[in-house]
Amino acid sequence: MQRIIDRRLAGRNKSIGNRERFLRRHKAQIREAVRRAIDGRGIRDVERGEDIRIPKKDLHEPIFGHGPGGVREIVHPGNQEYVRGDRIERPKGGAGGQGAGPGQAGSQGEGEDDFVFALSKEEFMQVFFEDLALPHLVRTQLAEVPEWRYQRAGFSSDGTPNNLHVVRSMRGALGRRIALGAGSRRRLHEMQARLAELQAALRPGDAVAQAQIDELAEQIAALRARIERIPYLDPIDLRYRSRIRVAVPTSKAVMFCLMDVSGSMDEGRKELSKRFFILLYLFLTRHYERIELVFIRHHTQAAEVDEDEFFHARETGGTVVSSALVLMEEIIRARYAPGEWNIYGAQASDGDNWHHDSGRCRELLGDKLLPLVRYFAYVQVAEEEQNLWEEYARLLDAHRHFAMRKATEPGQIYPVFRDLFRKQGAPAA
Repeated sequence: MQRIIDRRLAGRNKSIGNRERFLRRHKAQIREAVRRAIDGRGIRDVERGEDIRIPKKDLHEPIFGHGPGGVREIVHPGNQEYVRGDRIERPKGGAGGQGAGPGQAGSQGEGEDDFVFALSKEEFMQVFFEDLALPHLVRTQLAEVPEWRYQRAGFSSDGTPNNLHVVRSMRGALGRRIALGAGSRRRLHEMQARLAELQAALRPGDAVAQAQIDELAEQIAALRARIERIPYLDPIDLRYRSRIRVAVPTSKAVMFCLMDVSGSMDEGRKELSKRFFILLYLFLTRHYERIELVFIRHHTQAAEVDEDEFFHARETGGTVVSSALVLMEEIIRARYAPGEWNIYGAQASDGDNWHHDSGRCRELLGDKLLPLVRYFAYVQVAEEEQNLWEEYARLLDAHRHFAMRKATEPGQIYPVFRDLFRKQGAPAA
């Protein structure tokens, strides 16, 4: 049985194996710390890892000690103060009730975390998405971020035997033999013709003519031997299939974030929506090198805005959700051709909408947008089911790449996200 031990070091002489064991042993604490860390991040703020704090009480190792009972004889060197039977006063500090350190103890709080562990970007994202898979992932178009692959690039004169091209090598050998032996064969044919003439004109007893014939026959034999010494296959004839490393761009994606900013969407509901958008963006970065974000906010009218205005602006008045869907379709048609981009949509709303507009939203989503996108998720940040939820629910059976869930508390965002994007067969959060 063969064993492979990974002894590579992961910076500052730290073993990769030890790091992986630490991540496995304290997986629950690390997952909870990473989940809290996302609160202070922007959607695009995924270019770094995270320093997470783990309470010291969670890092205790099991220890072995002597249990009570039994008879033991112990020698204490230098004991000049106590004899058998003396009662020894308990030391101050520790379990005695008084702290050994400076200052006075506080009446509340658990103190600061004693251990700080730095997660890399890849480890941070792995904790988030360890059991998730992108639904209906189809990479359709090349982008500017290159990957590398090998492709054929003709033939070369050196290479490995498994890349030898037999036909091309034999063709080269045949051409070499023809080129090298052409002059010799021409002279051979001339000498053979001359020999035939001398033999035809030879008279009995003509010693001079016979000497010329013998000399010419020796020259013909030497020339034939020279032609036969031309190698049938020479190393310079060998040709190998050549492969070169070329850049191949990766696929690209665009993520549309749609959110209601009318008066009914307070800061708490916007924060819920932000967490969902952050999770979706982080998830997509694991599958695409290039991701563009499009923020669309709407009340009675929709507008494309930047991230800061998207999450912090607040409007009053009614809500017409269809205006955001119409604007999304217009942007897709103008800038993101479905044949070149993987398009994803995420909509967050409290469900409140003008009653006569919800049916149009269903028609726009089902007939216009869903045929263009890879996946569309609707998250309602309110418990009450209104007409928009009822209309969207009619699309679930006909469109497998459309999903809708509710989240009314910050603690529900992550389970809802995992439920939307969990792998086939994975348990729901």
